[in-house]
This record gives sequence, C-alpha cells and structure tokens, in this order.
Amino acid sequence: MNKRIHEVFVWPLCTRIIHWIMATSFLLSFGTSFFHYLFRWHLAFGLIFGIVLLFRLIWGFVGPNYATFKTFTLSPKELQDYFVQKVQNRWRKIHAGHNAASSWFTLIVLGLGSWIVLSGLLLQGIQEGSGIFKELNEHYFQFSSSLLSLHEVLSYLLFIWALIHIVGVLIEQFYHKTHMLFAMITGYKKAEGSDARVSMVRHLFAYAVIGLSMVTLYSVACSNETFLTQSRFEKRNFQAENPAFFEKCSTCHKLYPPFMLPHDSWVRLMEGLDNHFGEQIRENNITKSEQMSIKAYLLSHSAESSSHKVAFKTLESLGEMRPISMSKVPYWRETHKSIDKNIYHSLHVKDASNCFACHPDFEYGILDNTRIHIPK
Repeated sequence: MNKRIHEVFVWPLCTRIIHWIMATSFLLSFGTSFFHYLFRWHLAFGLIFGIVLLFRLIWGFVGPNYATFKTFTLSPKELQDYFVQKVQNRWRKIHAGHNAASSWFTLIVLGLGSWIVLSGLLLQGIQEGSGIFKELNEHYFQFSSSLLSLHEVLSYLLFIWALIHIVGVLIEQFYHKTHMLFAMITGYKKAEGSDARVSMVRHLFAYAVIGLSMVTLYSVACSNETFLTQSRFEKRNFQAENPAFFEKCSTCHKLYPPFMLPHDSWVRLMEGLDNHFGEQIRENNITKSEQMSIKAYLLSHSAESSSHKVAFKTLESLGEMRPISMSKVPYWRETHKSIDKNIYHSLHVKDASNCFACHPDFEYGILDNTRIHIPK
C-alpha cells in the first residue's frame, strides 16, 4: 500500500545514495583528468565509479522490482512512443519504474562506463606502470597512446549522454511538472504502482558497496601506496649502477634520471661540458675516463630504453628536437601549462628545472603522478 497519495515509492535510500555516488564520481573523475597533479583523485573517483557500476549491474538482476533489467522497456517502438507522448501530451502519466528512455540510458551508462573503467585500469597499468595491471607496462607501453585516446573518447561520449540525461530530467521537472528532479532525492515518483520493498540482505549489500566506496576514496586519495596505486618502478640506486655518475654529477645538483631525455640529447650534453648550463666542466672536475663512463651509462639508460611514461611521452613529443633541458620538451610544457608560473619562482621551487620540489624521490628515478605535491 502506498504511503503517499498519487505517488509511488520507487527508489530506496541506498539506491539513491549509490545513484549520486555514480553521478558525482564520474563527473569528478572527468573533471580531475585535466590536471596531472590531481591524478590521485582522478584515479580514486574512477575506481569508485567502477565499484558502483558493478553494483548496478548486479542490482539489475537481484534488486527490487523497479531496478531490475526485466522491468526495462527496450523495444524501439516503445522508445518512439515515449518521445511521441512526451511531445504531444504535456500532462501524460509517467512510468513508475524506468521508462523507455531511462531504460536505454541505464544500459548506455553501464556499457560505456564499464569500458571507461576497464580502459582506465589498463591505462594505469600500461602507461603509468602502477595498479593491478602494472606488469603490463614493460611489454605493452607502446600502446598507451592508443589506449588513452579510446579512454578519452568513451569518457566524452558518456559525459555528453549525462548532459542529455540532465536536460531530460529538467524538461520533466519544469515543463511536464512531474517532480522528476526530486525523485532521486525523496525516492517518490508521481506515478501509479506499488511501493518498492527492499529486503534486509539487499540493504546490507547496498550499504556494503557504499562503505567500500568510501574506503576506496580514503585509501587511494588520502593514504599511502596501496595495491591499487603501487608502482612497478622502484627506487634506483644510481651509486651502485654507476659510481661516477652518482659522485660527480651529484656534487653540483641532484641527479636527473637518465630516462628523462633521449640518446642524442645526452650525447649533446656530454659533448658540451665546456658550457654546461653556464658552467665549464674540466678534467680536474671530471676525468676523461669518468666522462666516458657517465656518457656510456646515460646512453644505455636513455628514454629509448625505458618503459616509463615520461620516457615514451617525451620521445613522442620531440620529433626531431633533441634538447638538453627537460623544460624545453613539448610534453613537459604541455603537462605543466596549468601550473601557476609564480610557483616556479616560489621559495620552495625557485626554478622550472627543479623537478625535485614537486616529485618526491625524483632523484631516485621515481616519477609517479599519484605522488605529485605542488608547494604553495
């Protein structure tokens, strides 16, 4: 029996919470994707989006009557009739559950969303070398650009569909006066039918998913490294790998990982020590044998030999350019363009070449987007 006259209780509280988690996690993941230093948040919201998508897929089979896929209206004729009625009859009665349009939209979200999450997890593993697919990085990193394009196209498509959905809800609310805007707030729709009932087991399942979402947000965005963010790249022991590189280069500055620049850039740098960024390096500073050892080490560990993201992105962006400064690399400029230029002159950073200020353990070859910290 209905608790309200002329209204049906369709969406239980747990369902409404998960609906808003799904909507906000996608939009926040989409928004944070435009800022490299927010990658940890992008990853966290993306994982939450995946969790609630999986829940919704399962809920479509085991949920209450208005949530199950068997109640969806999916025939093209029903979809056509829905829009005809929407245009011709402003005061039509609305469906208690999913109408033809919302039925299709739910499937679109589940379909596109699943591919977005899967491609995102694969991209994290293949491009970033972290997460549950991190071992794929070594052998498949060359496919990261294609995978990124797929991930972006699917995300933009779902974002467009989300906007269409919002417009549809607003039309229902303000033109058809169906109070649709508040259905996912109150749980009630102005329709005919029986109130939805959710068993205790279903409630526990739904609230467990909500709890898992909150734990994921904290563990990924706010805590230290977990299996969801763990990188395959470990700290490099440059002293053990090449003592001359470690001892001689670190006397003047912190060590820049060799994979930051390509082979020919290191050749230029090592052959131009007589004017090394305004300094003259002589044999009494670094002997010829030490120079040869350092050069051989840099060339053998240059960007061409690495599966690190910054290595292949740098090579991809350079074309015929072979700069000896990372700040001259187009990829570097693209990823840093959203950063306030005043930060480079701040007390903690001082110069654009000071990668160490924002990237902890950079001098050990660690360059992980989840660890970026920009000083204020």
